[in-house]
Amino acid sequence: MANVSFGIFDHIERTSTAGSPYELYDERLKLAEAADRAGFYCYHLAEHHATPLGMAPAPNIVLAAMAARTRQLRLSALVYLLPLYIPLRLIEELCMLDQLSGGRLDIGVGRGISPYELQFFRLPFWDSREMFEEALEVLVAGLRSERLTHRGEYYRYKNVPMEQRPRQTPNPPFWYAASTDDATRFAAARAMHMVNRGPTARVRRWVEMYREIRAGGDTGAANLNPNAPAPILGASRQVFVAESDRAAMEAARPAYRAHHANLQKLWRDFRTEVMGFTDNLEPACQDGSAVVGSPAAVADSIARFSEETGCGYFVASFAWGDLKPAQYMKSFELFAEKVMPQLSRR
Repeated sequence: MANVSFGIFDHIERTSTAGSPYELYDERLKLAEAADRAGFYCYHLAEHHATPLGMAPAPNIVLAAMAARTRQLRLSALVYLLPLYIPLRLIEELCMLDQLSGGRLDIGVGRGISPYELQFFRLPFWDSREMFEEALEVLVAGLRSERLTHRGEYYRYKNVPMEQRPRQTPNPPFWYAASTDDATRFAAARAMHMVNRGPTARVRRWVEMYREIRAGGDTGAANLNPNAPAPILGASRQVFVAESDRAAMEAARPAYRAHHANLQKLWRDFRTEVMGFTDNLEPACQDGSAVVGSPAAVADSIARFSEETGCGYFVASFAWGDLKPAQYMKSFELFAEKVMPQLSRR
């Protein structure tokens, strides 16, 4: 069997089965506690705005609550939408989170894929790439320096004392969510940990591209994870486990349609759709984007995923669509008890 470690990716969706926001958050904190006990590596939390896809638009609040209720589990936004932040304020919050968690913070960064979410903040999407890259430069400098000086197009700081310091030095690990060739090149040039999504064949190509870039030597970009022994390369998948393949598909099929509706909701409000996603679970399972079935079938699928892509990190999304807490927690328990023991854990 493959040597695989496991993470969790979570949008925290609002659905008809979610109950009140208090209940929604409380159930996710219970999931984080369970992941901590089961030996998962990291809990990755998405950031979205003005959409039912993401009910954690301020991920640091949720991550702080998770830090208080876990002991080993690493915690990360995947990703912070950097154009929406004041970099100096974010640096201070990241330092606090890293200290509060005992050095368990990871930092996922990105510009955001939705022009509509950025527009609600009156940020032009076409400027977001430059804003993101400059904000990341400020972030790294502030985490690594005792004083911050930066003079750029979007952000300017002069000799700001960095009284808040991260526990991990020179900085907590950086992650990048990549689903294009350009994104893969960006992550590889900076030796960032990378999580892909999409069909297995595409993930394999991106992993190969990443390793070729790193093997090529000097990329001209700073290494953002100098203390990491090796980059962590993985992919996220919707996961549902039941006692039989048939039971798993029957429960997961409508939930997958509900997840797709949440994914498209904001785009459809503007009479368009985000491309590359389907509401049909069967083809998603066939191309590896989703993993649904009995414990044995899921374990075999993950082993094939690792062997075919060269990834050693499998990031499972357990709570998605309109799955009820009892459903996704049972799926999680089967995964932890019957799938993970068949694969080598961290």
